[in-house]
Amino acid sequence: MEMGLNHKTALVTGSTKGIGKAIAMELAKEGVHVLINGRNEDEVERTVHEIKSNYPATSPQPAAADMVDIEQREALFLKYPHVDLLVNNMGMYEIMQYEDVGDEVWEKYFRTNVLAANALSKFYLPQMLKNNDGRVIFIASEEALMPSGQMPQYAMTKSMLLSLSKSLSKLTIGSEVTVNTILPGPTLSENVQQIIEGIYPNEDLTFSEKEKRFMKTNLPQSRNPAIYQAF
Repeated sequence: MEMGLNHKTALVTGSTKGIGKAIAMELAKEGVHVLINGRNEDEVERTVHEIKSNYPATSPQPAAADMVDIEQREALFLKYPHVDLLVNNMGMYEIMQYEDVGDEVWEKYFRTNVLAANALSKFYLPQMLKNNDGRVIFIASEEALMPSGQMPQYAMTKSMLLSLSKSLSKLTIGSEVTVNTILPGPTLSENVQQIIEGIYPNEDLTFSEKEKRFMKTNLPQSRNPAIYQAF
C-alpha cells in the first residue's frame, strides 16, 4: 500500500517487540525512517539492524530510552527534536484482581501508560502544528471501551488515552495535523503468550487450545474470537 510516507521520520515507542515492532516494520516498508525505542539498548540495536536489512532504502535509528524517566526523555528530545509521525505505543499490562491494585500500582500505570505518551505529544505536537504537517497516534485498546474486569488498572489508562487523544485532536482543527487513537483487540505479543502459558502451565493442551480457552474464559466480550498475531 502506498501511503505517501516515503522519507518521513517516525518515533514508535516500545518498538522492539509486539505491536510496536510490527508498526515500525510496516512503516519502514512504506519508506519511513523509523526511530526504534525501548529500554534495552541491545534489543533496540538488533531491531534497527533487522529493519535496515529488510528495508535498506530507509535509515532506522536507535532511540533507546525509558520514556517514563524525565531525564532520558529530555535527552531523546535533544537527539531527535523533530518527527513527522509519533506513535505512542509503549505501555504495560498484566492481569490483576481489583482488590490487589494498590495506589502505587495505579500511579505506576498512570506514569507509564499515560504521562509518558502525554509528554511526547506535548513536545512534538506544537512543532507539527507549526509546520502544518504531522500525525500523532495513540495505541489504546478495546479495554478503553469494554473493560474486561481482568485488568482494571490497564483499562483505566487506555480510557484516559482515548480522552487525551480526543482533546488534542481539537487543537488540530483547520490544520493538516491529525491525532487519532487505535483500539486493538487482544494481540499475540510475546508478553500475552507468556500470560496464557502461565495461566495453563500444566494443561495437556496445544497453544491454540489454550488461546481459545483464555478468550472464552477471560475476554468473552471481545470483538475478536481469537487473538491477533502481532506480526
